[in-house]
Amino acid sequence: MKHAVIVGGGISGLSAAYELDKAGVPYTLIERAPSLGGVIRTNRIGGSTIEAGPDSFISQKPAALELIRELGMADQVIGSNDHQRITFLQRHGRLVPLPDGLMMMIPTKVWPMVKTPLFGWGTKIKMGLEYFRKPEAFPDRSVAEFVRDHFGQETVDYLAEPLLAGVYGGDPRELSVLSTLPRFVEMERKQGSLTKAALLSKPPKPQPGAPTLFRTLKSGLGSLVDALRPKQTVLHGASVDALERTAEGGFRVRRGGDCIEASHVVLAGPAYEAGRLLDGRLGELLSGVPYASSATVAMGYRKSEIGEMKGFGILVPGVERKRMRACTFVSNKFSGRVEDGYEVIRCFVGGIADEGVLDLSDDEIVATLREELRELLGITAAPEFAVVERWRRAMAQYTVGHNARWEEIQGLAAKVPGLYLAGNGYRGIGIPDCIEMGRAAGRGIAAGISD
Repeated sequence: MKHAVIVGGGISGLSAAYELDKAGVPYTLIERAPSLGGVIRTNRIGGSTIEAGPDSFISQKPAALELIRELGMADQVIGSNDHQRITFLQRHGRLVPLPDGLMMMIPTKVWPMVKTPLFGWGTKIKMGLEYFRKPEAFPDRSVAEFVRDHFGQETVDYLAEPLLAGVYGGDPRELSVLSTLPRFVEMERKQGSLTKAALLSKPPKPQPGAPTLFRTLKSGLGSLVDALRPKQTVLHGASVDALERTAEGGFRVRRGGDCIEASHVVLAGPAYEAGRLLDGRLGELLSGVPYASSATVAMGYRKSEIGEMKGFGILVPGVERKRMRACTFVSNKFSGRVEDGYEVIRCFVGGIADEGVLDLSDDEIVATLREELRELLGITAAPEFAVVERWRRAMAQYTVGHNARWEEIQGLAAKVPGLYLAGNGYRGIGIPDCIEMGRAAGRGIAAGISD
């Protein structure tokens, strides 16, 4: 019987289902939660469009935009307001703008780095001398070790840590540079100096109308989930209890006392959920991918009570952090998302070092963030609304050795005919990465069934 089962209804599972729908392959999608989309969900409060999870996807990776175009939604794409893309960092209780010309943590302009109060002269001198490094190759190491070697500990504390905390919710002392910053590793191998490599590869100045760094959809990313709604059977309310091989070489999926026979299975949830369903070394490796928890808190204010915010938002380095990791000024980042006369500040808490914050009540989390915003921005007004969204064990951590682990996972999974893995636990945590893996799984099944 040619029938597929997709376990997980996040963007990876939905992308796999999309390919199976196109190919006419029968399938059942199983999602424990009452709704589809995983961490992608859009709330509408008053006249504002507010994301519960990620608010955008990066334009350099094409998979998300390609899918959006195929769905006939290209006219819904909007870009970030990059003309006001200033990010502030907290330093000794003050807000300091990120210097112009940074490529992540690599300086590409001299004068902004000389002037910035973000770093002391010792770090600035080390950054200048970094230009003369020779090509080198190292085994996988932590982001902290990598950045400290090139630019010093202050750069780890005030650039690498807050930037990666915003993306992964992780600790640069644990995250793999090979898995999270592979382009920088290649720069080091070829040029030695990251600064020199960045200058050699620096793209020309963006022209008017050029793609912006971040993109999203006018009605929110939840509209992408709506457009991908599966055309075949979807089961909600219970997770998969077991996955067994049948004598015929297929699969038996056990769920809540029922069994579903399948020729192919896509495990499109977190790696630890896939590990729970698989035996032996493969299950062990998948279960070993760590995940962090986080929460987003959207607070809506009248602009007349808080004034105009500048830039896209604020990053709070771990050495300065109380609870807030970062915040975004939604109306500045994307036009048309916030009701006229209002501002929405999205705050981020949690991460690998502070998962306990998710156990606080909504009121406690909001009160904590209000106090931090008062100290940083002088905001004393009460928000008109505050929405707390908790995402437990949702952010995969690519720790040192992750690439080797993923290669072994791929080799073992290839020995299980009909099994596919997709999700953020493997080779990219962003929306485009998950879409690409999900579609690849769906195409693989469609090709296998047609052979």
